[in-house]
Amino acid sequence: MQKYIQSTPTIDFNLRTVSEFVKKNAGNHADPLKQAVSLYYAVRDGIRYDPYSIDLTVEGLRASTTLINGRGWCVAKAILLAACCRSLKIPARLGYADIRNHLSTKRMREQMKTDVFYWHGYTSIYLNGQWVKATPVFNIELCNKFNLLTLDFDGTRDSIYHPFDLSGNRHMEYLNDRGDFDDVPIDAIIATFQKEYVVDDSLEKADFEKDVENEIRG
Repeated sequence: MQKYIQSTPTIDFNLRTVSEFVKKNAGNHADPLKQAVSLYYAVRDGIRYDPYSIDLTVEGLRASTTLINGRGWCVAKAILLAACCRSLKIPARLGYADIRNHLSTKRMREQMKTDVFYWHGYTSIYLNGQWVKATPVFNIELCNKFNLLTLDFDGTRDSIYHPFDLSGNRHMEYLNDRGDFDDVPIDAIIATFQKEYVVDDSLEKADFEKDVENEIRG
């Protein structure tokens, strides 16, 4: 369990940026479960979800970088939550799965050539003698805007994506579980992305929420 409370090149909870975020958002709780839940919502709603902001470098994936940017994709937000938990000696690891994501944009589909998101990231946290999955990705503003069910976390049960949105439309399908890791497997993710996706730097210059709004309006 020791490796799940240590800092790593990306889970850099020893930096002041991260420690200040934890101090502000962990709440006045002695209970690790309540601390983890409070941090989950801080990461979920305090950091804007942006799948256009993928940076597969150590610097780009660092928890401190995500805090500075104020936005991040699923892998980056999961790393940040893991860093917050580890800073309080709450064991946390990084989990990954391949999913079919129906919240996509024309720009992303044209770039990726698929609606499968490989290496979707979440955080697995050890609370009250069990590992529970937490997915702090879609901020509440995004969910309200795009008619999605908010993904809540109570520290006792897995919190993974709902299969349908509020209108009953397909939202998420879990296709393949890639397991849990003590640090982000950057090389493996890069290898999969290079094999499965065809992308350029145009995504970085675009606005994800505006693209989704345009698609909803038709």
